[in-house]
Amino acid sequence: MSTTAEALRSAEAHSAHNYHPLPVVVASAEGAWMTDVEGRRFLDMLAGYSALNFGHGNRRLLDAAKAQLERVTLTSRAFHHDRFADFCSELAALCGKEMVLPMNTGAEAVETAVKTARKWGYEVKGVPDGQAKIVVAANNFHGRTTTIVSFSTDHEARDHYGPYTPGFEIVPYGDLTALAAAVTANTVAVLLEPIQGEAGVLVPPAGYLQGVRELTRERNVLFMADEIQSGLGRTGKTFACEHEDVVPDVYILGKALGGGVVPVSAVIADRDVLGVFRPGEHGSTFGGNPLACAVALEVIAMLRSGEHQQRAAELGDHLHRELNLLVGGAVTAVRGRGLWAGVDIDPSHGTGRAISERLMERGVLVKDTHGATIRIAPPLVISKEDLDWGLDQLRDVLAEG
Repeated sequence: MSTTAEALRSAEAHSAHNYHPLPVVVASAEGAWMTDVEGRRFLDMLAGYSALNFGHGNRRLLDAAKAQLERVTLTSRAFHHDRFADFCSELAALCGKEMVLPMNTGAEAVETAVKTARKWGYEVKGVPDGQAKIVVAANNFHGRTTTIVSFSTDHEARDHYGPYTPGFEIVPYGDLTALAAAVTANTVAVLLEPIQGEAGVLVPPAGYLQGVRELTRERNVLFMADEIQSGLGRTGKTFACEHEDVVPDVYILGKALGGGVVPVSAVIADRDVLGVFRPGEHGSTFGGNPLACAVALEVIAMLRSGEHQQRAAELGDHLHRELNLLVGGAVTAVRGRGLWAGVDIDPSHGTGRAISERLMERGVLVKDTHGATIRIAPPLVISKEDLDWGLDQLRDVLAEG
């Protein structure tokens, strides 16, 4: 498509309307910058919802992918391949766990974690078959499969997809008392985002994750942390759970694990949890494929240096200092951790969508959520100068009233 208008008309005519993207048509990208079909440059302040933590066109990741493309890209799990064992062992080591079950998308990984918890509950904990319960938090976002939307409180994600899958108990996010009351003898897991991304980058109260860890350990319940958006450097640490020195029983990873190059996700836990699976009981044709493993291995190597986590921590402190200076004017609240922020806009200055569109006109791309909130999550490789330029554009937009 040679023009934005032509591309948008074609997309409108031939694609299902399950998204409402901003009217920009990207043709190329590098680092923290994207260029549209007409040559206009935009600063990416969303990073593919954290899938692009390492930036667009990261040379190390592209080189790893290209080298693997020349060798073998898919064997299915019917056969072994020479990247699989290294991927599993390196990812397990990064997480401090023993076993890895690879999938492709975040939703697949969450579905896999749900199956893991139920199977563990029946075969290890001794819950009566068919009676397993998983406790989740209100305002969660774990994906869009029919099982996952069954425990969503977002009406746009949930409505008209029933009948819904039973076996889930929803409690308020950040409320340990409600969580404790919901856990019963048949509870097999507590599934939480350490920071709720889609809900507006909601950080739980201090001590909440520690309380969840203590409660689940006392009640013989798995603590499953969905770190698909929050993990792999975004918050200034490898995992958001580390901010409270918490290690869950199960990590659920995706997005940045594939470096923005290929979809890669995984469930990571010790042998006493993932050891419940036997051949033929769960699988994925593309899960753990050679190309995915090659890229993910490079991601893991990059994370081992700690430089991206440190960069997210330092630039994140700067980001939040600058954003908090806006509170009291057009901004009513700022939340987040590391290079991740939810910014609530005073309705008198416009909706989150309107602010996002006005930022787009100035060459900055963010995304709104829940009406009045914009999310800021640039690639971890963004320069301080570019970050400041993007923040200047936000200030100017808000000053326009």
